[in-house]
Amino acid sequence: MTGFSADFSGAEICASPNFGERIGVSTADILLLHYTGMPSADGAQAWLCNPESQVSSHYLVHEDGRIVQMVAESHRAWHAGKSNWGGESDINSRSIGIEIANTGHPGGLPPYPEAQISALIELCLDCVGRHGIPAERVLAHSDVAPVRKVDPGENFPWGTLYRGGVGHWVDPTPIGGGRYFQRGDEGQPVEALQSMLSIYGYGIEISGHYCEKTEGVVAAFQRHFRPARVDGVADSSTIETLHRLLSKLPRFS
Repeated sequence: MTGFSADFSGAEICASPNFGERIGVSTADILLLHYTGMPSADGAQAWLCNPESQVSSHYLVHEDGRIVQMVAESHRAWHAGKSNWGGESDINSRSIGIEIANTGHPGGLPPYPEAQISALIELCLDCVGRHGIPAERVLAHSDVAPVRKVDPGENFPWGTLYRGGVGHWVDPTPIGGGRYFQRGDEGQPVEALQSMLSIYGYGIEISGHYCEKTEGVVAAFQRHFRPARVDGVADSSTIETLHRLLSKLPRFS
């Protein structure tokens, strides 16, 4: 791909050779957000457009709000890796990937600038509007690849996006006391927790055993929806926040 017209009117074009055809779907139904996790945005853009990297995304949002499109939305960018959501494993074929310039955990989790988030909201609104992507399918890389990935991180302002009309959100239940579950626990309550996470979309085995993978999925949920404490322990705040999110899903409301 040497050139294409921008799908988002506010985007510059910097074409990446790292793409393919969508498999089994004609359009995206997931919007997947990442951070670059690299020292500079320009370095990240160069890497995403380098054939040796074998990675890409549809968009990159720079710190100053500048938006660059690297892969046409009609094509399959290579950004999700091994991932799962709602029982589907080829998330690259089902998604539009947006990289957000931020050094992330390697750089100490710096805040996302206001100009960058404003531009991101505009881009997301445009993408979900054109593709009819449901609010609950605006996801973090860490949602579809728990344990393996942690971006865009626990300091990403999901609440701000929601107030701008993007994504699925409830204000997290405050952290307090009460019963909790953690690695090593077993039984029907753990099975119920795993079932709720699976219903929401997370790739998790319903075994009744609070294993390392369950801990990782709970941490991924917390990173997105209850970021004040990301420890993989299913406390009452985590479980109540999950209950309230499930009750807002169209099929349950």
